[in-house]
Amino acid sequence: MSQTQVRAACPHDCPDTCALLVTVENGVATEVKGDPDHPTTAGVLCTKVSRYTERTYSPDRLLYPLRRVGKKGEGKFERISWDEALDEIAARLKPLAATEPESILPYSYAGTMGLVQGDSMSSRFFHKIGASLLDRTICATAGATGYKYTVGASIGTDIEQFQNAKLIIIWGGNPIASNLHFWTRAQEAKRNGAKLIAIDPYRSLTAEKCHQHIALLPGTDAALALGLMHILVRDDLLDHEYIADYTVGFEELRQRVAEWTPARVAATCGISVDEVEGLARDYGETAKRGEPVAIRMNYGVQRVHGGGMAVRNIACLPALVGAWRHAAGGVQLSASGTFKKNLAALQRPDLLAKQPRTINMTTIGDDLLRPASPEFGPQVKAVIVYNSNPLAVAPDSGKVQAGFAREDLFTVVLEHFQTDTADYADIVLPATTQLEHTDAHSAYGHLYMMANNPAIAPMGEAKPNTEIFRLLAARMGLDDPCFRDSDDELASVAFVQFDWESLKKKGWQKLEVPDAPFACGNFPTPSGKCEFYSESMKSDGLDPLPAYIPNYESAASSPELAAKYPLAMISPPARNFLNSTFVNVQSLRATEGEPHLDISPDDAATRGINHGDMVRIFNDRGSFVCKARVTPKARKGLVVGLSIWWKKLAGDGKNANEVTSQRLTDMGRAPTFYDTLVQVEKAA
Repeated sequence: MSQTQVRAACPHDCPDTCALLVTVENGVATEVKGDPDHPTTAGVLCTKVSRYTERTYSPDRLLYPLRRVGKKGEGKFERISWDEALDEIAARLKPLAATEPESILPYSYAGTMGLVQGDSMSSRFFHKIGASLLDRTICATAGATGYKYTVGASIGTDIEQFQNAKLIIIWGGNPIASNLHFWTRAQEAKRNGAKLIAIDPYRSLTAEKCHQHIALLPGTDAALALGLMHILVRDDLLDHEYIADYTVGFEELRQRVAEWTPARVAATCGISVDEVEGLARDYGETAKRGEPVAIRMNYGVQRVHGGGMAVRNIACLPALVGAWRHAAGGVQLSASGTFKKNLAALQRPDLLAKQPRTINMTTIGDDLLRPASPEFGPQVKAVIVYNSNPLAVAPDSGKVQAGFAREDLFTVVLEHFQTDTADYADIVLPATTQLEHTDAHSAYGHLYMMANNPAIAPMGEAKPNTEIFRLLAARMGLDDPCFRDSDDELASVAFVQFDWESLKKKGWQKLEVPDAPFACGNFPTPSGKCEFYSESMKSDGLDPLPAYIPNYESAASSPELAAKYPLAMISPPARNFLNSTFVNVQSLRATEGEPHLDISPDDAATRGINHGDMVRIFNDRGSFVCKARVTPKARKGLVVGLSIWWKKLAGDGKNANEVTSQRLTDMGRAPTFYDTLVQVEKAA
């Protein structure tokens, strides 16, 4: 028997970006495990990825090109050849590219985080034909924008230092479910005497295991951060030398936070004054003793109207107390800005003959239903979807579905499985999984460049995204030499100053960066300092100081709406899914059970709802039905629908995005998934 071990990398939208070892016997992948030598993976994988062979060899894999034969949404297809598929796609796209190329729209996100199979050859293809650009906002742009205004780039505390912190605040995240290797470090810190505090409207698995859980109202994180700054200034829990040397705007900040008394913050956030005071004291006094204090912020903070500002406010805290002096201090939202990626070489924006319009992926529901107009431009007439499942993941799902149901919309979907979105395709093309292709990866939760080597031959007639777009380019008559670059040639230019051949052999390589990136300032902001006052924000028409921007939908900001829909709803990731990936893996779906809604005992009793009842969750945008779990994990006034289920695998064919909104955040043009009011009633 021939047995080999192949070095690979997890491609999924998770900060851990694990180093994988794939065991292959006679051409078949038999095991996927974590690389024990990789310092962050340390041989441990999440439940999802440890079952990756089950996904790759699933009997439901798409292995051949398909053409729709039923109505859109029915999911009825016939098998066709690659030549037939490519000819039909080219026949539909060529006249559009010749007359109104902006009527063609790519739609992709983080189905793979790979720099090669994500957006390299695909970007070249769409740039060359002049298609509309896609603003890829659906996850992180609000927080990234707020963080950049303050700190300068997505750079923060190295995960490999967190175990040395004496206080860790986990703000807006559930790392047991979505950042396992950070949680391992936090547990080590806890054993070493550190205090762990979770800030989250919901008592998640992580919050249950922290020393303290502060259950604030959704969208009030910015106010809590202002209150902490108020107390740090009031009680002189400050590092005056760090503030003087490495920050700008402290005097203006001092005046702004003076308004945010603990009583005002407590009332805004729906928590007690003692919780506000205690959190500020824990943070400020630990730092004052010269001990590292660290914040692990996650994307739950930013999915509301004021999400960008919330991240900005939290990012101000480490500079006030000098937490950045320590390698184990500071804050991490994302480490992605540490990587010097060569995106221009990969994506070739120079191929654009002129600057096309940009369409925001968050508003795809409205944009697919929009007619041509002088403001919008041509109607969208063709969509090519890859690395995404918009029917399940995009907000205001009823409109998304109506848009994709247009008979005059030509839709091509590159996929592993027949997702909700694939059901609406005219042509479905089978794509390879991570075990079947080459890729290069950065990370957003650690500091290692990663290589993915193909472990097995492609299943059936599946092809890598790159090869599919090469073939489409040829069928469209695009003869630029860049469309002949191999995957290895693409990977070799993914990063600035690295050797792809040596990375492939080892599998991973750490970036050479300081242990404490901002110990002596050197912030990549215009001033070179942490900017409490941001001239860039002012010039962009934003408040240059930390502020509080209330939710679009809340009792405080929209009392009439709240009278009709009195419950705030959030829809964080279920532990066994990753966005909409893995929902169709039978063993993981069996573990997750069925779609459910967590509701507090008080809110359930008011509505006559018992544990296990089927309930209808609704607002003016839509409704969905699932099973109620009556639990104190959801604070009063909050309901939680762990997500994101494929709609076709839910009992009523709907999911939580039926009720979410296409409204955008204060900055970064991102979605407001957690800024949602609903009513809940027993289902008929």
